[in-house]
Amino acid sequence: MEDAMRCVGIEEAEKMNLFRIAAAVLHLGNVTFEEDHNNTSGGCIVPQSSDKALAVTAELMGLGKEELQEALTTRVMQTARAGPGGTVIKVPLKFDQASNARDALAKAVYSKLFDRVVARVNQCFPFQTSEHFIGVLDIAGFEYFEMNSFEQFCINYCNEKLQQFFNERILKEEQELYQREGLGVAEVSYVDNQDAINLVEMKGSGILDILDEESRLPRPDSVHFTTEVHNRHKNHFRLTIPRKSKLAYHKKLRDDEGFLIRHFAGAVCYTTKLFIEKNNDALHDSLEFLIQESKDPFIRDLFGEKKKKSTGKLGFISVGNKFKTQLESLLDKLRNTGSAFVRCIKPNLKMTSGMFEGAQILSQLQCAGMVSVLDLMQGGFPSRAQFQDLYNMYKKYLPADLARLDPRLFCKALFKALGLNENDFKFGLTKVFFRPGKFAEFDQIMKSDPEHLAALVAKVRKWLLQSRWKKAQWCTLSVIKLKNKILFRRAALIKIQSGFRMMICMKKHKPRIAGMKKVTTLKKLIGQMHQLVSALKEDKQSSGKQVTEMEQGINGLVTKIKTTIMTREQIDKEYNTLYNQATQLMKTLDSKKKKQEEEDRMRKIQEEMERERKRREDEELKRKQEEEEKRLRLEMESQRKKEEEEQKRREEEEKRLQKEIEEQLAKEAEEEAKNQAILEQERRDRELAMRLAEDEGQEIVEEPQEAPQLKRSVATKQGSKKYELSKWKYAELRDAINTSCDVELLEACREEFHRRLKVYHAWKTKNKKRTAGQEDERAPDSVMQAYRERQRTMSMNQMAQAPPLPPRQQSLPNRQQRYFRIPFIRPADQYKDNQNRKKGYWYAHFDGQWIARQMELHPDKVPVILVAGKDDMQMCELSLDETGLTRKRGAEIIAREFEEQWNRTGGREYLMQAIQSKQARPTYATAMLQQQYKK
Repeated sequence: MEDAMRCVGIEEAEKMNLFRIAAAVLHLGNVTFEEDHNNTSGGCIVPQSSDKALAVTAELMGLGKEELQEALTTRVMQTARAGPGGTVIKVPLKFDQASNARDALAKAVYSKLFDRVVARVNQCFPFQTSEHFIGVLDIAGFEYFEMNSFEQFCINYCNEKLQQFFNERILKEEQELYQREGLGVAEVSYVDNQDAINLVEMKGSGILDILDEESRLPRPDSVHFTTEVHNRHKNHFRLTIPRKSKLAYHKKLRDDEGFLIRHFAGAVCYTTKLFIEKNNDALHDSLEFLIQESKDPFIRDLFGEKKKKSTGKLGFISVGNKFKTQLESLLDKLRNTGSAFVRCIKPNLKMTSGMFEGAQILSQLQCAGMVSVLDLMQGGFPSRAQFQDLYNMYKKYLPADLARLDPRLFCKALFKALGLNENDFKFGLTKVFFRPGKFAEFDQIMKSDPEHLAALVAKVRKWLLQSRWKKAQWCTLSVIKLKNKILFRRAALIKIQSGFRMMICMKKHKPRIAGMKKVTTLKKLIGQMHQLVSALKEDKQSSGKQVTEMEQGINGLVTKIKTTIMTREQIDKEYNTLYNQATQLMKTLDSKKKKQEEEDRMRKIQEEMERERKRREDEELKRKQEEEEKRLRLEMESQRKKEEEEQKRREEEEKRLQKEIEEQLAKEAEEEAKNQAILEQERRDRELAMRLAEDEGQEIVEEPQEAPQLKRSVATKQGSKKYELSKWKYAELRDAINTSCDVELLEACREEFHRRLKVYHAWKTKNKKRTAGQEDERAPDSVMQAYRERQRTMSMNQMAQAPPLPPRQQSLPNRQQRYFRIPFIRPADQYKDNQNRKKGYWYAHFDGQWIARQMELHPDKVPVILVAGKDDMQMCELSLDETGLTRKRGAEIIAREFEEQWNRTGGREYLMQAIQSKQARPTYATAMLQQQYKK
C-alpha cells in the first residue's frame, strides 16, 4: 500500500496523516456509552472502560478529551424566537442518540478521508479530461441475509439499476439492431424490472421519498414509515408483507416492522427499524463546531470552511437521496460509453476448486438474467462487420477486376466462393452478421497461402459468371412475362367493352328490372299472408280465397312486365294498386289474428282463474283437513291422558285392595295361630286328665269338638260366563265371527279366538326358546315387554292368593277405529353401534279391541303386510288394552297417515285379494273397501 501511495505521489507526511485519521476512526468505533442514573434528564456518559479509546481518538484528531466527550453526549440548541442571539440550551443525549452521533462522526470523517484519497489519485493523471478511457466497475452482488437493513436496500437498488442497464444494452439494443437490419431472428423475451425501480425511486411515492418525508417529521417513527409504504403501494406486485417470505424468521415480523420486495434476482425481506437513523448521517451542530475548531490542520483541511446550511430538518440531505444521485451519474456515464460485461459465477458454496454444483450455478444464472442472454446468443449473430470494412480489408487479396465490385456484391461473391454455410452468416442492410467463431474461420481462410488464394479467385470469377448468366435468364423471363401481361391486358379490354355494352342494355331495361324486383317483394307478403291464414281458426276459407286472388294478380303483373314494354310510370301505377290491396288485406288478416289471440288470451285467463280457484279450494280443503287432523291428534292425546289417568287410578285401587287383602290375611293368620295355641293347650289338658284318670281308675268323658274354621272376609267371586266356548272348534269360532249378528256372541268368539292364539304363541315361544333361542316377534319388543310385565304382575297377585279384581267396567265394544305406529330395531341389529343399527316401523289398525291390519316396514326388506283372518298366525294376538299402546306418547296416529302408508306399500290390493278369496275377516277396513268398489 505504501508503494502504491508513493507511485501516486503521496508524501510521507500526508501518508502518516491518512493512517492517523483512519486509526482515529477505528478508535472512535470502540467508544461506548451507558445510561447516567444520576442525571434526571435521561442522559448518558462514557464509561471508564472506553476512557482510553476516547483519549486516543481525541489526541489523533487534535481535539480535547472533555470537549469530545461533551459533544458526543450532549448537543447545543438555540431558541429561534430571539434570533441569532437567542438562548443556548444544552440537551443531554440518550444512549441511542449518542451512539448515532458517534457513528455519524465516524462516517463523516471516513467519507472525507476517502474523497481526499480519490482526489489525490486523480491528481496523478497527466491530463484533466479524455474522450478515450477504460474504466472498470466492480459492483457488489445481490445481498440477501436473515437480517436485511438500509445497507442491503441500497445495494440491491443499485443492482436493480445495473441489471436494467445490462438488459437494455445486451437484450433490447441487440434485438432492435436485428430488426433494423431485417435478419428475422426470433425475439427473446425478458423480465423488465422498471416497476421495481419505480417502487424505490419514483418521485413522491417511492420508498426513498417516503423515507425522506418521514425523516423530516418532528418525531420520525419506523412503524409509521413502514405503514405508509404499505398503504401507498397496497396493490403493487413487487411489494408485500413480511409474512409471505419463505424464511421462518421473517414470518415472525409484524406488518409494520418491515416489507418484502420482489427484486429481479429474488424476494428480500427488509427490517425497517434502523432505516431512519441510517438515512440521516448529518452531524449535529456541537460535533460540527468541534471538528471546525480542531487543532489538527489536516482535519480542518478535510472538512474545509463551514458552509451556511439551512436550519431544521427540512434542509437535510439524506443518505438515500445522495446514493440515488450518485447512481444516476454513474449510469449516465455508462450509457455514454461502450460496455463489456463479465459475469462472475460461484462454482460451489464450499469455495473448493474443481467442484461444480449445477443447481447452484443455474440459480445464479437465472438471478443474473443470463438465461435470456444465452438464448439470444444461441439464436443470434454476435459478430458483425460493415460491408465497406470487409471490402477495405480483403480487396488487396483479389485482382483489380474483382476489386472494382460493389462492397455488398463483393462480400456476397466472396462468401459464395468460399462455400460458407448459409446458417453461419446473414446479410443485413448495412452489415454482415456471423455466428459465434465463424468470423475467425473466414479471416483465417482469407489469409491463407497464395495457391489457396488463386483457387479462391477462380471460384469468385466462376460465381460471378454464374450469377450474371442467371441474371440474363431472369431478364429473358421478365420479357416473356411482359409479353404475357400485354396479352392479358388485351383480353381485359375486351371484357371491359363487353361489360360496357351490358351496362347500356341494363340502362335501357332498368325500369322493367326495377319493377320486377318491386313486384317480387310483394311475394314475401303473400308468404306472410299464408302463415296468418293458416293460424286462423274462423273465416279461414274466405281469407285464403282473398290471398289466392292477390297472388294471381301479382303473377299477372310479372307476366305483363316480361312480355310487354312498359314505362316506369305504368309499372309504378299498377304496383301501387297491388301494394295498397296487399297492405289492406294484410291489415285485415292481422286484425283477425289479433282478435283470435285476444280470445285465446281471455280463454287462458279464464282457465288460469279456474285453476287458481281450484288451487284455493284445495288449499282450503287441505287447511281444514290439517285442522281436523290437529283436532284428532288433540283428542287422541286427551284420550291417552284420560286412559293413563284411569290406568293409574286402577293401579292405585289394585294397590289399595292388595293392601287390604294383605292386612286381612295377616289378621286371619294371627287368629289361626291363636286357635292353634288353644287347641294345643286343650290337647295337653286332655293328656294330663287321661294320665290322672288312669292313675285313679276313672273314666274320661270326651266331648265332641268342632275344628275351628278360618273365615275370610274377602270371598272370591267367580265370574259366571254366559257362553261356554272352550270346546268349540276353530272352524266354528271362525264361522261365528264371520257370520254372527249377535254382538255379545261375536265379542265372546273373538276373545276365545285370541285367548287360544295367546296360548299357542306362548307354547311356541317356550319350545322355540329351548331349541332356536330366538323369538319370532309379531309386534315390537316394547309392546311385548309391556304385556309380559303385566302378566308377571298378575301372576304375583295370584301367588299371594289375592282374590281376582272385578273386571274393568266397560260397555259392549263400539268398534272404535284406532291407528298406531311404533319404531323398532331388528333383533340382529340390537348389539350393533348406533350408526349401523337399522330402524324400521310397525303399523297397526285396531278395530275395537282387536287388530285388523298390520304393517312392518324394514329398511332393507320388502314391507310385510298382514290382514286379519288371512294372516292371524303372524299378527299380534294381544288386545288393545293388553298392548298398552294407548298409553304411549306419540304412538297413535290419524287414519290418513296410516292409509297413505298402507296404499303406498300395496295394502289396498292385498286386502282386496283377501276379500275376493274370502280369507279376510269382516272388519271396518273390508267394509269401507267394498263400499268404495261398489261406487
